[in-house]
Amino acid sequence: MNRTIFITAIVFGALAIALGAFGAHALKEALSAAEIQVFETGVRYQMYHALLLLFMANTLHVPEQKKKLVFYLIAIGVVLFSFSIYLLATNNLTGFDFKTIGFVTPIGGILLLSGWVILGYRFIRHKSNQI
Repeated sequence: MNRTIFITAIVFGALAIALGAFGAHALKEALSAAEIQVFETGVRYQMYHALLLLFMANTLHVPEQKKKLVFYLIAIGVVLFSFSIYLLATNNLTGFDFKTIGFVTPIGGILLLSGWVILGYRFIRHKSNQI
């Protein structure tokens, strides 16, 4: 499981860097300042959670079997939250109205928040003498 978490973190981190550069350069002329700011929010949250996954893959303070649920909450949350934000920010560049799928953004946010809460709970409940 740690390998999967680590690889997912690397992919999310690399994509965040690539999308951040894309937003700052290629989309600079095509989007308004407000749309760029929204796009950057998606990048920022994606990177935060890539770093969280890197930490989680390498910590011994949360038992291996307890990491799986948190991993799925974070991974699905990033896809729903950040990727829907990318689509919503670039809505004017496409022929599809992504506002119709905007309801997935808060669902992704709830999944991200749930992942943090459950990770914290499992960290607190883990007995340090088991390490």
